[in-house]
Amino acid sequence: MNIEELRDYCISKPAVTESFPFDESTLVFKVAGKMFLLTDLVDALSMNVKNTPEKVIELREHYPSVLPGYHMNKIHWITVMIDGTIAVSILKLWIDESYNLIVSGFSRKEKLLFDEMTTGK
Repeated sequence: MNIEELRDYCISKPAVTESFPFDESTLVFKVAGKMFLLTDLVDALSMNVKNTPEKVIELREHYPSVLPGYHMNKIHWITVMIDGTIAVSILKLWIDESYNLIVSGFSRKEKLLFDEMTTGK
């Protein structure tokens, strides 16, 4: 997976925006205003994604290229080095899980707004 494939996959999801809120080297993807993925555009390609605390531990123990979330809450976030050692299908699964985890945590008001954004109603 390269940066173009990563970006295309992220922005294909409903209600996703991209921005550079920290600096010009960190691209952030948000769903309805909440971060679900960050990626570094300057150094080696990597992504920070969110997951459950149990899954974060499991992934870090199983994959050498999965590290504690860089500059993130290490209980909920991992940094994944995109170096070809993990299949693209698995990377996409982790992106989906991060996205879905954020969406499932929406408040009632946020959920209504998200539904409006995704259905147009």
